[in-house]
Order: sequence, then structure tokens, then C-alpha cells
Amino acid sequence: MTAAFPAPAWLVGCGNMAGAMVEGWRAGGVDFAGVTVIRPSGTPVDGIRTVTEYPEEQPRFVMLGFKPQKLGEIAPGLAPHVGSETIIVSMLAGVTAATLRKRFPEARAIVRILPNLPVAQVQGVTPIYSADGGIDDLVEVQQLIASLGMIAWCETETELGVIGAVASAGVAYVARFAEALGRAAEALGVNPTRARSIAIQTLVGTGDLAKATGESMEEIARRVASPKGTTEQGLAVLDAPDGLQQLVDRTIAAAVRRGQQLAEEAARRD
Repeated sequence: MTAAFPAPAWLVGCGNMAGAMVEGWRAGGVDFAGVTVIRPSGTPVDGIRTVTEYPEEQPRFVMLGFKPQKLGEIAPGLAPHVGSETIIVSMLAGVTAATLRKRFPEARAIVRILPNLPVAQVQGVTPIYSADGGIDDLVEVQQLIASLGMIAWCETETELGVIGAVASAGVAYVARFAEALGRAAEALGVNPTRARSIAIQTLVGTGDLAKATGESMEEIARRVASPKGTTEQGLAVLDAPDGLQQLVDRTIAAAVRRGQQLAEEAARRD
């Protein structure tokens, strides 16, 4: 069954991540007939009604797709349109459900999501948190987000932040690693374009292999690394006490810490 928006539905802002979600929904055949994009710039979103002012209606679904720092500017004008049948779906990193509830006290439910960019290809990972409703209460939202890939319901906002750092920010970290692989090949004499293509295909192929076989990444690494071979020598560098795991731990901790700082800043502005 094709997912559908609870209508009327508003997309307030449509930046990079919200735009990626729109691409994924479009690819999945979602009907945008009851959807309105609200953008101060008026820049049109292909195939969706785009306006600069809030319509004279009470939406059942409102997705917040602007920068977190703009909440204080946007919320006062939006709040009067949010009623007891409105579900607020926020992708504002660091803005807690409590802060959103203060801004939109009449909302039926506040839902936080932290999607990652592959939602555009319907290959996303999206953690979801709501203190106001569970899966049964928010079935329409669940179906809509699940149509973009994997979803992960979270019991706490801390868990939401960690999964967001791994899945959403993680896209950038994985991309950096693939870029580093390509540059290493380039430094050893491989044509830059070819090096980049090989690194990307290695990344894609590894993901497809793991998905198809169900093997863990540790098992795949073990399969590739024959004793005393070339792969084992490289893994010895990555697995050193100050190697890859320690670097990744620090990277994810930094992203989670920044999310907590954003939450504190948003609470102070409130």
C-alpha cells in the first residue's frame, strides 16, 4: 500500500534534508495533492503547491524542515494554525520535544525525526521519537517515514540523538572514508577519476554484500583478510589502539555533544 500524507499537510521549509525526503516520496509514488510547501522565498518545489504565507486551513500534518535556529522566528506565526488534530513532525536537530511542545501547545502530537540523506533513494535510516503517541497513534506518520527506508522508534531523545549521529551525520563520515580511500589510491598513482569510482563502488558493493548475506561487517572483514595477507596488514593499522575505532568514537561523541548544545541553546531561547 502506498503511503499517504494526512491532509491537509504542510511542509514548512524545504531545505536539503526535507528536499531529499520529497524526492524519496516522489520516487515511491506518494500523492502530493493535499500537500503545501510554505517557503518565504517562494522558490517552487516541483510538483507541489508552494506558497509564501500560511493557508487559511488547519493542517493535520506539519513537517518542520528549516534550520533549528529559525524556530523562534517561525513558531509565533505558525502556532495559531496548529490545532488538536495537528501532528508536528520536526527534523530540527537539537530542538527537544519539550521545547516544541512549548511552542505548539495545542498540537495532537510532537514527533521528532532525524532522517539521513539516502531517503532520497528510498534507502534512508530515520530514527523517530515521540512522547505523545506510539506506533498505533501515529500509524500514518510511521507509514510515511517507513516508505523512505528503515525506521527506528526510540525510547528516549538521547537514543534519537545517538542514532542520528550514526545514521544521519554518519553519511558524511562514510563519505569522508570513501574519499580517503580514493585519495590513497590516487597518491599511489591511480588516475583520480578512476580512484574515486573504485572507492565509491567498493562502498556500494560492501553495503550490498552485507545486506544480501546478513553477515556482520566483522565477518565480512574476516572473509577478506587471509592470514598474513595484504588486507590483514592494513587492518592491523586500523585496529591499532589509536586506530579507527577510537577515531570513530570521538567523532560520534562530538556529534552527539553538539546536538546536546543545540538543545540547550534552543531551550535558552525559549
